[in-house]
Amino acid sequence: MQECRIAAEDLGCRRGERVLFSGVTFTLAPEEALQIVGANGVGKTSLIRMIAGLLPAWSGRVERMGDIGLIDERHALDAAQPLRAALAFWQRIDGPADDQLARLGLAGLADVPLGYFSTGQKKRAAFARLIGQHAPVWLLDEPLNGLDTDGAALVQQLADEHCRAGGICVVASHQPFALGGIARLDLADYAP
Repeated sequence: MQECRIAAEDLGCRRGERVLFSGVTFTLAPEEALQIVGANGVGKTSLIRMIAGLLPAWSGRVERMGDIGLIDERHALDAAQPLRAALAFWQRIDGPADDQLARLGLAGLADVPLGYFSTGQKKRAAFARLIGQHAPVWLLDEPLNGLDTDGAALVQQLADEHCRAGGICVVASHQPFALGGIARLDLADYAP
């Protein structure tokens, strides 16, 4: 796996005149995981987007080493395309990937347009794409939303396997996330 590291130093986030958080500092090395927790609107998604480089920090900085894969509410798969075609589009960019559809419970849906998928099926399809990216850093924003019990267990198992293989996983979630050795960052501790 590609070398990876995430270092956040004194990160702050502001929306309009309201400061959501400030002073967030952490470092993650290979095989480490962090769960970001806090109430709705506290800035969990904003922090994930800052780590990804998609949102500028109001204060502080983030250093990233290694490619980043992101799962959030936008699964980046064309809803009009059948699943296999939607994944093939990304494989032309990311490179060849092992077929994970059977493991993710999606093998029977390979020829079904994603627009017909349930929320949980779309989430599992997003994980098929994430695995195919071969990115050492996974940023997971509410990864268990919409999943049934078996789907949630599988996602947690995938994150565990990713970390054991030398990856980093950052999870923003209201729900408990079962991952051995996961550190916890409560954004309420960084609110003004």
